[in-house]
Amino acid sequence: MTMSAGTNWQHASSPTTELQGNALNDSASGPYKVNSLRINPGADPIKGSVVWDPSRSIWNGGMLAAAVVLGPQYFTWGAFLVYVLLLELTMCAGHSVGFHRRLIHRTFKCPKWVERTLVWTGTLVGMQGPYWIIQSHDFRDWAQRQADCHPYLRHGQGMLKDAVWNLHCRLQLQNPPGFDPGPGIADDAFYRFLQRTWMAQQLPIAIVLYAIGGLPWLVWGVCARVATGVTMHWFVGYICHSHGPQSWIVNHGAVQAHNVPWAAIPSMGESWHNNHHAFPASALHGLYPGQFDIGFHFVRLLERAGLASDIQTPANLPPRAGISCFDGRARPVAAKTAGYNLFFGKSAGKQVVSAAAVAGASEPYVATASVEKPPADEPLGAG
Repeated sequence: MTMSAGTNWQHASSPTTELQGNALNDSASGPYKVNSLRINPGADPIKGSVVWDPSRSIWNGGMLAAAVVLGPQYFTWGAFLVYVLLLELTMCAGHSVGFHRRLIHRTFKCPKWVERTLVWTGTLVGMQGPYWIIQSHDFRDWAQRQADCHPYLRHGQGMLKDAVWNLHCRLQLQNPPGFDPGPGIADDAFYRFLQRTWMAQQLPIAIVLYAIGGLPWLVWGVCARVATGVTMHWFVGYICHSHGPQSWIVNHGAVQAHNVPWAAIPSMGESWHNNHHAFPASALHGLYPGQFDIGFHFVRLLERAGLASDIQTPANLPPRAGISCFDGRARPVAAKTAGYNLFFGKSAGKQVVSAAAVAGASEPYVATASVEKPPADEPLGAG
């Protein structure tokens, strides 16, 4: 089944060669590249069709129906507690840390057994297997950095239609980039197993929950949890690309992200999405004081346990060209920073722009890569 609204979408105007080149270079190479894609000049983020995805549609619809119909009938406070604990565990350790910050963006290092445990926990969220998660994320990441992209990839058709598209359909681009997660991921037999059996990974959890708490624990610990996790992931993604404050702009990008403060706790810090778009290689998303980032705290917990190392933040990453300081939220931080693209920390480096110039600027400050890098101080907001 082809969704006519998404068929062969093409913007009326074509992006310039210069903008395409800038976006292509940023996506294809350097510390902020999209890791799993092999991007060639012919890759097109615009032309494509949205088609029904039967297996995901039936899975997502079935879990939601079971949660809505059976949840009230089998509600107990014990079952609800199991639901909350498993939802928080799988969304934090699994999706936010295992899938997003480790497998997709590789923002920290960890032993292979830790990575596999985190990825298995992420698979338990119930969205799909690890390769699908990586490819789906990276196609969107790459496309949103271009001068234009298909509305499926930029949440551009309104909330109801976007929900149908993202929970029940898939996008088939006419000329997509190549997909290759690389050694250690593409050739991992355990990840291939999880990709083939991602739905069946709920069975061990279901058996244990039923044995301990009967149908209430099964309904709330599996059906309600999966329905909530999948739907919440889509909704936070939609909101973070349409509503909320912004501190940074990715120059020439088709889609600009927003920070959504009220979603920070349920999303494990993923809703500081404007910050994430600016610094995708950073394990830290909550960049400023008061931006609570549970996922980053979990990474730090792994570090304190000796299970994570080489954690990347803007304080120790190379400066990123092509982003702009956009509002007053970022400018006070920028004004304190001498020599690091108006980012973080303290520096004895060269002054890039005066505090007065930043405070009084009527246009966004455009960051460049031609500044000195300061000592790796603790980034603001890390606590």
